[in-house]
Amino acid sequence: MSEVRAGQNLIKAAMAAPYLERDEEHDLAVSWKEDRDQEALHKIATAHMRLVISMAAKFRNFGLPMNDLIQEGHVGLLEAAARFEPDRDVRFSTYATWWIRASIQDYILRNWSIVRGGTSSAQKALFFNLRRLRAKLWGSNQNYSDTAIHQEIALAVGVNVKDVAVMDARLSGADTSLNAPVADSETPGSDRIEFLKSDEPLPDEQVGIMIDHERRSEWIKSALDTLNPREMKIIQERRLSESGATLESLGSTLGISKERVRQIENRALEKLKSVLEKDAPAITTM
Repeated sequence: MSEVRAGQNLIKAAMAAPYLERDEEHDLAVSWKEDRDQEALHKIATAHMRLVISMAAKFRNFGLPMNDLIQEGHVGLLEAAARFEPDRDVRFSTYATWWIRASIQDYILRNWSIVRGGTSSAQKALFFNLRRLRAKLWGSNQNYSDTAIHQEIALAVGVNVKDVAVMDARLSGADTSLNAPVADSETPGSDRIEFLKSDEPLPDEQVGIMIDHERRSEWIKSALDTLNPREMKIIQERRLSESGATLESLGSTLGISKERVRQIENRALEKLKSVLEKDAPAITTM
């Protein structure tokens, strides 16, 4: 069965599904929440698929397959069912609308372009409203320039003008595959992906970082080996533990005063400092 036929059948089944009365919807939601009744979940989801389809249709102009938008909306519908509180005085459709829209919008942002746009709430609002606002301004009686349009949209959405200009350029141009060949006579047979700049360290730098880390670890281990058991325990509890034990708690554990714990800690730190300063050159030149 083709995807088009499958999508048509899905829409037909959704439109034929019966609406749920408030009491029936509440009982089904309770059965799903408390007993994890899969049949109850199925009835809730089926009854609200027309809502998913209606919401997906509002985003069909972003160039993504309608079936995919519906599937993502269905994911949002199930997320809403998982979080819905039946005893709240609100219909499930009202609660689910936000989750369905959010799921579809996230899918569009992930897949609309290879280079993702902003993910803040303001950037999302700009992405999904820019075309509508631009068309509205163009359709008004005022003769707006591109700069004026960008300023009006920035004010309406709550972003800066530069963000509007960048997003407008992205939405106006087509995506280019990173596997597309570069039209350059000096680099025949090369793809665009080969010329992307990476923020990762170069291979030799990565090896250098790894070696330096290993040497520092060996350096510190050698220094710690010079401590006696009581000094090691105090350093571990006071300096190497995330929580950091107090002097009082260590004194109680070791059967000594907190002032004695402080003295032993200071002596251990001085010992470590001396060993590290002495042995560092030998270790770093191994």
